[in-house]
Amino acid sequence: MTLPVLNPLLVEQAVRAALIEDFGRAGDVTSQATIPAAASARAVIAARKKPGVLCGIALARKAFELVDPSLRFEALLEDGENFAAGSVLARIEGPARALLSAERVALNFLGRLCGVATLTSHYAGAIAHTGAKICCTRKTTPGLRAFEKYAVRCGGGVNHRFGLDDAVLIKDNHIEVAGGIVPALRAAKDFVGHLVKIEIEVDTLEQLREVLAEGADAVLLDNMTPAQLREAVALIGGRMTAEASGGIDLAALREVAETGVDLISSGALTHSAPTLDLGLDIEIR
Repeated sequence: MTLPVLNPLLVEQAVRAALIEDFGRAGDVTSQATIPAAASARAVIAARKKPGVLCGIALARKAFELVDPSLRFEALLEDGENFAAGSVLARIEGPARALLSAERVALNFLGRLCGVATLTSHYAGAIAHTGAKICCTRKTTPGLRAFEKYAVRCGGGVNHRFGLDDAVLIKDNHIEVAGGIVPALRAAKDFVGHLVKIEIEVDTLEQLREVLAEGADAVLLDNMTPAQLREAVALIGGRMTAEASGGIDLAALREVAETGVDLISSGALTHSAPTLDLGLDIEIR
């Protein structure tokens, strides 16, 4: 699995903002009050009771680096790797105040992104025997989209569009306002350049036939039964990408994938992924 490289400028921007929020106006008054300025410490970041898929190590590293560049951070695994419950994921050593001050921001990013990657791996594993891929949506945490979509990739999923500007996705409301499927598709084709793909949502096989007659790059088959999806895939016949969507959970995933669709999109990968329980533990010298 080849992972994309997180933009280091986005990483620094997000982590810096989180640290500013956490430090507030006076900084970490607890560490200042209780820890001698010259004290040093050694710690590990470890998984608690559940296994998972690692994601977000660059953000955790950046949290410690921005608080104090003299902190030494060693990642023991790489993003995308599986780990067992109790596994040590990273080691940190250096000034104790700085180490403890960066702890929560580092763990917040790491736990959140490991959670998304881990949930995605469950979805991807459930349909690995088919040709379908699990895909994320724009239902992401504000400010964290690039990272949550990266986490989906770490878990074995694929990315849908990143924003409103990188592809056309004509939904039911667009169709209503535009006056129908054909006017919406024709307007989109007239507007965008040759490198911008166009996808359109349909709820019925009748609508799908309209799309097939007019042409598009992809069609989103929304809230269709497995029987309808199988018929839709047969009608499409490989002429465009077939994406199934609409509240598809783990229980329904396998049956949907076996209909022959190319993609299954799920907002749950990002909006409902539980944060993985990770902790930072001081190692007493």
